[in-house]
Amino acid sequence: MTSTMSRDFLPTGGRIFTSIPDLFFIPEFVFGGLVWMLVASAELVVFPNPLGWVMFVSVFCFVVTTLWFFIFLCGANQSGIWPSLDVGYHFVAVVFYLSASVILAYVTLLRATIQSLQGTSDGLKIYRLDIAAVVMSYVATLLYFIHAIFSAIRWKRS
Repeated sequence: MTSTMSRDFLPTGGRIFTSIPDLFFIPEFVFGGLVWMLVASAELVVFPNPLGWVMFVSVFCFVVTTLWFFIFLCGANQSGIWPSLDVGYHFVAVVFYLSASVILAYVTLLRATIQSLQGTSDGLKIYRLDIAAVVMSYVATLLYFIHAIFSAIRWKRS
């Protein structure tokens, strides 16, 4: 006897707001966007290459997560390959964000050392923006990691 039930691999529509791994889409938007804004708001770019990588990671993950969110919302994620793509993307995002977070923390430390030697008046404001960006970057890394773990659990069950 064959089953006529359709098997949902991943949630679609409004159900993405109630399923555990997909519930992390919105916080990933928020914290990823905050990293992007805080890094971009620093007026003094002393280390353009490392900060360029941080900006690439935050913008890339923000855009791809937005596309991923709308793919899930529209229900275009129902073939058998999507659970593994979901896991793969989120693990790539974790590796990218972890590398960007470490680089951002190191650049913040270097920038604080340079600014303490120069004694600029805006140094404390920029340092606080950098610290906030580092914290938001590590929070975004944690959110992507949790999403990847729960996506891997869902992938193994499908």
